[in-house]
Amino acid sequence: MSTLAYIGLGANLGNARQTIAAAIDALRQSSGILTLKQAPLYSSDPVDAQGPIFINTVVAIDTTLEPLSLLDRLQAIEQEHGRERPYRNAPRTLDLDLLLYGTFTIDTPRLSVPHPRMHHRAFVLRPLKDLTPDLQLAQGSFTTLLAGCQDQKLDRLVD
Repeated sequence: MSTLAYIGLGANLGNARQTIAAAIDALRQSSGILTLKQAPLYSSDPVDAQGPIFINTVVAIDTTLEPLSLLDRLQAIEQEHGRERPYRNAPRTLDLDLLLYGTFTIDTPRLSVPHPRMHHRAFVLRPLKDLTPDLQLAQGSFTTLLAGCQDQKLDRLVD
């Protein structure tokens, strides 16, 4: 049996576009990930942080991995791309966030799903809406939530 999960991807150091593409390829090739669908790329200013603009997207995956095994895989891919965590919201070579894992709610010291801040982030909401416009989030509709993020600069990138 598999589970539909959503992963947010972001990068703002180095060649962010290339890093995002490589991370998506690594996900596609990962054992336990059966299918992957990608939203368009967006550029966004950092939220609650300083640094260069981010490149962001969201992917939907069909996976047989349990939540913590999937998190381990995401963190391994981050490490393969030189991810460092010197301080909260630091610029990063790659950030992979498990946004949703089926209809599960998980709240452990290591993992919180649904992602606790995704409904405040236009760079998550917009590509998530692109992938699944009918998805219902507990915090409200995409229209309402995106209206609350109007102050966040977000531009869709041309492929």
